[in-house]
Amino acid sequence: MADMGLEAFRFSISWSRLIPNGRGLINPKGLLFYKNLIKELRSHGIEPHVTLYHYDLPQSLEDEYGGWINRKIIEDFTAFADVCFREFGEDVKLWTTINEATIFAIAFYGQGRRFGHCTPPTNCSAGSSCMETYIAGHNILLAHASVSNLYKLKYKSKQRGSIGLSMFALGLSPYTNSKEDETATQRAKAFLFGWMLKPLVFGDYPDEMKRTLGSRLPVFSEEESEKVKGSADFIGIVHYITVYVTNRPSPSIFPSNTNEAFFADIGAYIISAGTSSPFDATPWGLEDVLEYLKQSYNNPPIYILENGRAMKHDSMLQDTPRVEYIQAYIGAVLNAIKNGSDTRGYFVWSMLDLYEIDGGYKLSYGMYYVNFSEPGLERSPKLSASWYTGFLNGTIDVASQDITTQLQSNFSGSSSL
Repeated sequence: MADMGLEAFRFSISWSRLIPNGRGLINPKGLLFYKNLIKELRSHGIEPHVTLYHYDLPQSLEDEYGGWINRKIIEDFTAFADVCFREFGEDVKLWTTINEATIFAIAFYGQGRRFGHCTPPTNCSAGSSCMETYIAGHNILLAHASVSNLYKLKYKSKQRGSIGLSMFALGLSPYTNSKEDETATQRAKAFLFGWMLKPLVFGDYPDEMKRTLGSRLPVFSEEESEKVKGSADFIGIVHYITVYVTNRPSPSIFPSNTNEAFFADIGAYIISAGTSSPFDATPWGLEDVLEYLKQSYNNPPIYILENGRAMKHDSMLQDTPRVEYIQAYIGAVLNAIKNGSDTRGYFVWSMLDLYEIDGGYKLSYGMYYVNFSEPGLERSPKLSASWYTGFLNGTIDVASQDITTQLQSNFSGSSSL
């Protein structure tokens, strides 16, 4: 990292590693691991940007009360965060509470991805996709606000850090220029962005969600609304792809496949862009996201916490498609900043090849190849590592407008169903 010239590194603290039972005794080896990591980063001038929760709920809390569908999680998560602030806060100034809060609630409490809940019998033995997605989302917001409030009351005056919430942010573009598809795209934005952002900025859920969901959408008390509103010093954006949105002719609140309940609630079809790969560069989608946040949510400070391109793990070290992707997206960020977006940081996912929650070890995003079959886990730089090093040290420039325009033209021309 130091040789590359990285100024910041984002990582997550595992709740289970630090406090194995979810509450109570701290694991001294886990504590030492993170202290050493943070110290080593600092000694090389690298700013640690820490995420507190990245899907690894301690099993005991799942067994006891079902995790994020129970309000008990708010107290337990706040206590965990308190330990992190106390032990690491002198050296950590940028904290993200929950990773990809939107997609986390959808995937793990609606679709049953990997180890989550959903309506049986599709993927799960228990759960209610039509209800638990929104209950989990509500508790995520309340837990985030609780942690933010704790930090501001107990730590901020001395540690002077910032607290944010992370969102998975698809680029959303109307499939056609019809009024129906434009309206469907606005509904999708209300559900996929406004669900978390409107409470954080304005104190309540979007009207579109209230109308569609009725009693299935939890309600903030006046006190909760005040706590959630303004509780994020920044918004973390995780962005990889742009998709098309088209109107669903007969939207159904309770579709036959209830694991897709969230997208049925939107009342729209989400369609792949039709390119050769879902990870082909579509950088104007990120520009659109940043412009939308600027115009609709008071231009919040933004850190792009993940952006990168998947390739087969054993592909060549000459990962030219990844270089083209990163270069195009950094150009998109530059354009957004020039247009007034308060974007303050950008992280490539990922530094090293690692285990991906969906792709396992078959797909990887790393700028460094890791040989997982070799006991020493030998690491080799890919072309993207060399390119990014050159970009960071100023020997490579990003011709943002030319690349963005060219790739947008290629993307638009390749759309088909």
